[in-house]
Amino acid sequence: MRTLLWILFYSLPLIVIIALGLRVVGQYERAVHLRLGKFIGILQPGLNFIIPFGIDRAIYVDMRTATIDVPRQDIITRDNVPVAIDAVVYFQVFEPKLAILNVQDFRQATTLYAQTLLRSVLGSHDLDEMLTARDKLNAVLREQLDKATDPWGIKVTGVEIKAVDLPEGMKRAMAKQAEAERERRAKVISAEGEYQASEKLMEAAAIISKNPTGALLRILQTVTEIATEKNSTILFPLPVEILSFLQRESREEKKEQGLEGR
Repeated sequence: MRTLLWILFYSLPLIVIIALGLRVVGQYERAVHLRLGKFIGILQPGLNFIIPFGIDRAIYVDMRTATIDVPRQDIITRDNVPVAIDAVVYFQVFEPKLAILNVQDFRQATTLYAQTLLRSVLGSHDLDEMLTARDKLNAVLREQLDKATDPWGIKVTGVEIKAVDLPEGMKRAMAKQAEAERERRAKVISAEGEYQASEKLMEAAAIISKNPTGALLRILQTVTEIATEKNSTILFPLPVEILSFLQRESREEKKEQGLEGR
């Protein structure tokens, strides 16, 4: 019994050391292992042991994709238009050693660099490019940011421009421009319709002119359509030839009357 107590007494410090040195690393994590400030290795997911009492140190790094909400940046475009830009950055750590040893705070460093890059890249483009070529600008931002953060062990998987806020005066000007463009399109469409209708009328007139009876039938059909509307007045069109004939008859009567008067 006394021997068992002595064993427990001497093994207690070892049990305490083992308990203090156990570290559990999650599946989505990696831990940078430092011994007396010197890099030893990377602790993999599962149960790991380090020397406690400040000799060893484990710095955990999340390997999952993280997001950075870039604060709103006031930018002057290349065509001198003030805009406010919101963006979001998607990144993940691919090398825990570089993320801990090469930069003090990789998340803050990536955020600040993204702000600077957002102002410098978008400031060199026109407003129309920001509004119409947003995918292209996102690709440029992602490529440059990923290249800059590669020495930190950071892989930038995406950069998305969320919103482009314009001054109220610019919004009104763009609304007027869009309205004028729609009116122009409407006038062009109307003119094209008139042109096509005139071509069809010309073809129809050519067909009807081949047979004089066709014109009369068309007139009678028009009168029938008017009569179905229950109108009290019907305007009956007369061919131009009839008017010319009546004018000639009137001239001849006047000439005859003038001769008889003499």
